[in-house]
This record gives sequence, C-alpha cells and structure tokens, in this order.
Amino acid sequence: MRYTVSIEIALPRERVAQSLADPAHLPMWLRGLVLHEPLSGEHGQLGTRSRVVLQMGGRTMECVETITRREPADLREIPEPGVVHFEREIVGAGMWSAVRDRLTVAGPETTLWECENEYRFDGFLMKLVALLMPGAFRKQSRQHMEDFKAFAEQGKDVRETTA
Repeated sequence: MRYTVSIEIALPRERVAQSLADPAHLPMWLRGLVLHEPLSGEHGQLGTRSRVVLQMGGRTMECVETITRREPADLREIPEPGVVHFEREIVGAGMWSAVRDRLTVAGPETTLWECENEYRFDGFLMKLVALLMPGAFRKQSRQHMEDFKAFAEQGKDVRETTA
C-alpha cells in the first residue's frame, strides 16, 4: 500500500525542517508517542536506529526506525530552491514501512510538506487489516501532519489535548 499526504505550513522551510528534525519536539506533535530512543547513532541523523513505542487506541506498538536519508545533513545550509528530504524505514511485528518527507518552499513564508508512505505487511491478520482499512492509515498520517502544523504554527502540544 502506498499513498501521499501533503499540507502547507505557514512558516519558512528552514524553521519547519528544524522543528521536524528536533527529537525534543516529537512528544509535542506525534500523538501516542510513548518512547523514541536511539539504539545506535545520534538522534535524527542519517543511519541512526531508534526504538519507537506508540500507544494507539489501547494498543501498544513497538518498532525500530532507521533514518535512511537526511538532506541536507546540516539544516542551516539548505540551498535555494532546494528540497529538504527526511526518509526513514520502520519495522515492527508483521509490518515494514518507508516514510519519505519532502519540504519545499510554497511561498515567502510558507512550506509545502509532502509525505509519501509505503507499507508492506506479513501475516494474514496484518494483510487483512490493510485490505479492509486502507483509509485508516491515510487518516493517521494526516492527523500527525495536522498536529505538527498546529505545534509549529501555534505551539499546540497534543499531550494537552489528549490527556
């Protein structure tokens, strides 16, 4: 299963990139995040492997995330009119996922965030869930992007609205 979701954020691309890449910000916008800790490498940098635990609707999901692309490596040196790329692979029980984020300038103070998601599933149950509920995956991706937008633009913290 593959789909792309996009959203415009009313901030310059450099600020969006820095906020999105900062691991300290993750709990503020990534709804359901329980833990995000590096297993190897420096948090958020290319090649880093991290243990990720999410709580979703009474269910806990644990997976390993690997940063597979981060361009440019130094977010203070984004070329014009360049694109910022963040890509990661996520592996959990019965699931493999690739997330490819692209940040481009949409206007003088506006950034377009495009997020391509790809999922592969093992096992009958996971394949059945993907077949019966493909919209749920897109809806969750959209929610994460809207939560980030609210955090970046207005300082809203999802932990205050979901507590």
